[in-house]
Amino acid sequence: MKRPTFPSFTHTSQPVQNLNELDEAQASTGDRAADWVAKIVGSWGFILGQLVLLIIWIILNITAWVQHWDPYPFILMNLFLSMQAAFTAPIIMMSQNRQANRDRLEAHNDFLINKQAEEEIRAILQHLEAQNEALTEIHQLLADMNLKREES
Repeated sequence: MKRPTFPSFTHTSQPVQNLNELDEAQASTGDRAADWVAKIVGSWGFILGQLVLLIIWIILNITAWVQHWDPYPFILMNLFLSMQAAFTAPIIMMSQNRQANRDRLEAHNDFLINKQAEEEIRAILQHLEAQNEALTEIHQLLADMNLKREES
């Protein structure tokens, strides 16, 4: 009688890598600065702080508590806000591009993990099929032995 053999499975895939650590290790000083600016500018604290500064600016220039350095219609304030927007927008775009690259890496990493899981599931299913065949043979042998014992 032939003994059933079970297919063996060897893991050939790379271990899963932490993309947060990889991303942090590869980030340049400019990348970190862009992320920091995007984080700060995209917060309620920044918006409220800027609102408070603008209100103070307007009040000081309307009430003339100090010398008018920017009388109504606040052209200097508009210039500063325009300069801030001109510098902030490209920096935020740099951070967004970096995030998009990170998302692509993460999607690729997910694909590799899914591929590895699929290979392992396929190996498990093959192993289960071999076990089913072996159990069928064992049941058949037991049935044959019981039949011989009943005949004798």
